[in-house]
Amino acid sequence: MFAAALLPVSRLAYAALFDVEWLGPNPAETLTRGIGDWALRLLLLTLAITPLRRITGWNSLLRFRRMLGLFSFFYVLLHVLSYVAFDQVFNFVDIVKDIGKRPFITVGFAALVLITPLALTSTRAMVRRLGARRWLALHRLIYVIGPLAVLHFWWMVKRDITQPAIYGLVLAVLLAFRLRVRRRQGQTRGVPARA
Repeated sequence: MFAAALLPVSRLAYAALFDVEWLGPNPAETLTRGIGDWALRLLLLTLAITPLRRITGWNSLLRFRRMLGLFSFFYVLLHVLSYVAFDQVFNFVDIVKDIGKRPFITVGFAALVLITPLALTSTRAMVRRLGARRWLALHRLIYVIGPLAVLHFWWMVKRDITQPAIYGLVLAVLLAFRLRVRRRQGQTRGVPARA
């Protein structure tokens, strides 16, 4: 899983160094978007672990959730770094202006701010330090980050919204599944136990 998660960035890095033609007429944009696509895909895969485990009964899937979440954060950081380096050429004054001026950048920046504490508190030691209840409450931010990431992509594309619409549909299905499970659990708790 670790090696598979590194394949996309390895392919993009190889293209940037040795096969620039593969990146098309605008290599910087291709790199930034490609990395962003994989950040969103890995985020959706992270969200898919629990539903897949519940449907299949494969509890061993849970051991990949943290790794996928951290790889999603890794790709988010690379996506932001490529924007800072290629689009803004490290002009931080223009970056701050861009965050306030362009809604898709604003939403993307909000997603970055929210996903950072999740990555920083992903270790078992942090679970113990925060306490399970507070840690779980913090990590529920993923349900805000997912929609923000899809919205960032949706507002970024200019014409063809097919890809962000597909990601939005996948996210909606994953969140609806979780909502349904929570409702069932709530109903089960509300029913008195019978002898």
